[in-house]
Amino acid sequence: MNRIQKPKGTLDILPADIGLWQYIENTVRDIAKTHGFSEIRMPTFEATELFCRGVGDTTDVVGKEMYTFIDKDGSSLSLRPEGTAGVARSVIENGLYAGAMPLKLFYLSNFFRREKPQAGRSREFWQFGTELYGSSLPEADAQVILLAHGLFKKLGLTKVTLRINSIGCPECRPSYRKALLDYFSQYESQLCDTCRERLQKNPLRVLDCKSPICSGIAKDAPKTLEHLCDGCESHFEKLKSLLDECGIEYVVDPSIVRGLDYYTGTVFEFTVDSIGAQSTVCGGGRYDGLLQSIGGPEMPAVGFGMGITRLIQAMKDENLVPEIDSGCDIYIAPLGENASKKAFVLAQKLRESGVSAETDICSRSLKAQMKYADKAGAKFVLVIGDNEIDEGVSELRNMKSGERVKVELSIEDIINKVKA
Repeated sequence: MNRIQKPKGTLDILPADIGLWQYIENTVRDIAKTHGFSEIRMPTFEATELFCRGVGDTTDVVGKEMYTFIDKDGSSLSLRPEGTAGVARSVIENGLYAGAMPLKLFYLSNFFRREKPQAGRSREFWQFGTELYGSSLPEADAQVILLAHGLFKKLGLTKVTLRINSIGCPECRPSYRKALLDYFSQYESQLCDTCRERLQKNPLRVLDCKSPICSGIAKDAPKTLEHLCDGCESHFEKLKSLLDECGIEYVVDPSIVRGLDYYTGTVFEFTVDSIGAQSTVCGGGRYDGLLQSIGGPEMPAVGFGMGITRLIQAMKDENLVPEIDSGCDIYIAPLGENASKKAFVLAQKLRESGVSAETDICSRSLKAQMKYADKAGAKFVLVIGDNEIDEGVSELRNMKSGERVKVELSIEDIINKVKA
């Protein structure tokens, strides 16, 4: 009989790796709290219409990559391909827009896109995301950028580059759209099939095409910064000034447009060259019209999404993976039936006192138990036999130093020795 394997493009996060994931998740929550962001959790699936209206039906995400299914009541549902639209729906549905502003939210969630699996890209992936509602000022843009920058700094990452751009607002976007349409129309026959479809609907999407031919043509396309209105230009200049004042280095990159339709104004990416072609570890920007596009009030917003697996890869590439202690505090090795009962009770009482403890539940020899304790990363080993039970004293071995000390078979003395 054939073995059942995990679906293509998914990951098993094994016990050997989970410590690093938890370290990053804890660091994320710490930095988000420092910036005043509160955690939110959304459903794993939403109405398909949410993503069609919010993300955009001309995007690859909606057009090609979503996992969509028809529910038993005939409604169309989709596994969430990203976080911003789901948070926006929650903000509207739960009336969070009526509370104190700015509203600062973050999430740590898994998402789903049917893409071609490759290094740094899987069909089920995890993201840290932020959403800041209620401020149209460049200070809001700067804060989410500073939050991401602060996380990279706290994790020790140094080979990270911030790239920023502005793609304009509804006031200046039409003139830019016309300039793009005029430019790309000259090369329409050379564009890929997808970009020929995009050209009339949303020529901005052509700039984001990964096809070598399309991206080569796009290099000489009109730049967004050449078509900004006074308001967008002023906003972008103020953002750069704020980043300068905070000592944050950046590159103005007119090629950044981001791949989702809800973006407007500021867009940015953090890239790491060491992780290859999939070098964008964090991307975001402003999406002032999103809430209104899915039935909510007009409200400015800005945020980002950060890939956890790419973040982990970047840390490995820079040799920044911390030594994570995942072993138990003490392993109690019993010799004989009476000792097994004593060890089992001692281990449970130690756990109740906040000490991580293990003991044998497989009837192994002492030699086999010692091997297990070593592999399990136990800090101390306590061997108990009939003599130790009679005397009420045993020998506690420090597995790192090899030092051995006498210890009474009492919870208090064992804790004192283990925690010393």
